[in-house]
Amino acid sequence: MRRVVITDLTRFSNPDIVCIAAIDEATGECLRPMPYLKSAKVVELNIHPGAILEGNLTVNNGNSNPHLEDSSYTTLKYLGAAASDDFKSILDRTLSNSVSSGFGVTFADGQKHIPVGVNANCSIITIKIPPTSLHIHEDQYKPGKIKASFTDGAGQSFRYLSITDRGFFDFAKNHQDDGQLSKVQLFLLTQEELYLRIGVSRQWKLGERDGYWLQVNGIYTFPDFFDEIRTYV
Repeated sequence: MRRVVITDLTRFSNPDIVCIAAIDEATGECLRPMPYLKSAKVVELNIHPGAILEGNLTVNNGNSNPHLEDSSYTTLKYLGAAASDDFKSILDRTLSNSVSSGFGVTFADGQKHIPVGVNANCSIITIKIPPTSLHIHEDQYKPGKIKASFTDGAGQSFRYLSITDRGFFDFAKNHQDDGQLSKVQLFLLTQEELYLRIGVSRQWKLGERDGYWLQVNGIYTFPDFFDEIRTYV
């Protein structure tokens, strides 16, 4: 049995399924339960970022790069919520200085994917950036869509990434629909610390570019956060 802390709760276009990832408290290993959980099961187990679960999770043999965290599971039990300091400690344990160093892949300026055939260290990383380095904004090419842009610890900028963090996306989208997306940005600027969980999609070909696309799996602020961001309804 493992005891893990949920660090990622990501959305799909299909609202009936949810992808979660967690860190083993004992080993620091990242695991992604597969197959994806049904949304109803996530609600039943009260799974949210910072939730502590106990269960039988085993990393699958023969996982294909970069999704090395895919794991089978047989039982999952909700034990409670991690304290804010404990959740931050979990994020600190998994910290990378930059996107490139975390994935072990060199990204050219403007590159937002790991090409097929390029081996990465993993498919999910944690970075910490100043709150002023993250911008939540509407996609200028697709009105109505919300995107994230940021500069990492190495000074490299990543623009117009999809936000797959379920709680944060819903929170930001509700504000956008009310014409108040700027309030989300203003809240970020009031925070002392900001962590991002950066993941990659499954293989997807866009034009001539075939690979695994960067996405923002988690946006976590300290010392404050809105309850609706870290819950699942």
